Amino acid sequence: MSASLKSSMPGNRDPFAAFMCDETALDVLRPVVIELGWQPEKCNKGGLRNAIQSLSVSASPNILMVDLSESGDPLNDINALAEVCEPGTVVIAVGQVNDVRLYRDLLASGIHDYLLKPLSASVLRDSLNAAQAVFMAPRGGEGEQTQRHISTAVVGTRGGVGASTIATSLAWMYAEKQMPTALLDLDVHFGTGALTLDLEPGRGLTDAIDNPSRIDGLFIERAMIRANDNLAILSAEAPINSPLMTDGSAFLQLQEEFRHAFEMTLVDMPRNMLINFPHLLNDVNVVTLVTEMTLASARDTIRILSWLKTNAAHATPVVVANKVQPGAAEISKADFEASIEREIDISIPYDQKAAANAAKLGKTFVDANGSSKATAAIKQLSSRIIGLGDEDSEEAAHVGGGKKSLLGSFDIKSLLAKKDKGQVEEA
Repeated sequence: MSASLKSSMPGNRDPFAAFMCDETALDVLRPVVIELGWQPEKCNKGGLRNAIQSLSVSASPNILMVDLSESGDPLNDINALAEVCEPGTVVIAVGQVNDVRLYRDLLASGIHDYLLKPLSASVLRDSLNAAQAVFMAPRGGEGEQTQRHISTAVVGTRGGVGASTIATSLAWMYAEKQMPTALLDLDVHFGTGALTLDLEPGRGLTDAIDNPSRIDGLFIERAMIRANDNLAILSAEAPINSPLMTDGSAFLQLQEEFRHAFEMTLVDMPRNMLINFPHLLNDVNVVTLVTEMTLASARDTIRILSWLKTNAAHATPVVVANKVQPGAAEISKADFEASIEREIDISIPYDQKAAANAAKLGKTFVDANGSSKATAAIKQLSSRIIGLGDEDSEEAAHVGGGKKSLLGSFDIKSLLAKKDKGQVEEA
């Protein structure tokens, strides 16, 4: 919880409220509540549904305890609760199901703690004291010197070039280096960030889009899905009959919160997002532009580099040729580089077997294929991004002369003729 949020907290917000299914639990809870200086009248009869109904018409408390004993689908019901809770509410769940998977899923959804019935006074006291400490604690780094933060947007020139594969691999690698890392998948309807890691995406991203004002540090903790201790993901599988209705403010606010909570931010950014929300690159240090050695990708690399020079000159572009197959490319590396008027920074070889292996294992490409040549190239890319992100220079990398036509010295008709005659050079 940020200091600014605490200072603007409405005065009618209660410090605590509970919604319990049975009198036995309430009898154990009320004395602990009195001991902590709270009103025992805030311990209500009725479980999660009663909590949702009550909080939909009144302010949510600082700390909320809800009983899941009568809930048939705890995870979905918790998401429904999140829709009526105000930002910053610390939630403690109580239930009868002793299941480690449920416990982990609840914590991943943003619940602070999960307590098993029958309740004891000591367990309740410890959990409530911990929740109070979380609520009152300043956000990490507050009042201290700002820590390093590097943000890179990974953009594919065409669909299917492998930008998402590279984004998830980079995020996993930074997390393995003990760098707190956030992965924001902005393909709201068809995102694969969570899927790549064999995780459920949850509703965090769609909730953020629908309610940008709710985004704060604790919202981030609740909404993001944890892949491991250092990697958190915000992805979505929004219904495809629901168009994306947003001005992009939620994405900006998410990036701002990431800046406080993480050391690295990876934004998997579909190319149409550049057009619709160009301001999303305002705080991005590096744009990783993923392309293939094809005519269409060469054309769009030229266009996007030109766009970046005009609209995001502060961000350093890194051109990554992915799925490189010597002898099978539409155009040669030399012709490709001549057309975009700069060198390719990183070339990642094509490895279909390794990609299939990663999908089967439910892991990122680099995690599943440590000895692959493609993995070695992605590691090289990760170091390149860190190096560029650490630079303080305001000078943007060269993205083309600007005086020539977009196609420059790239003669598409000539290359197409070569392709038809089988004269295309090896990349």
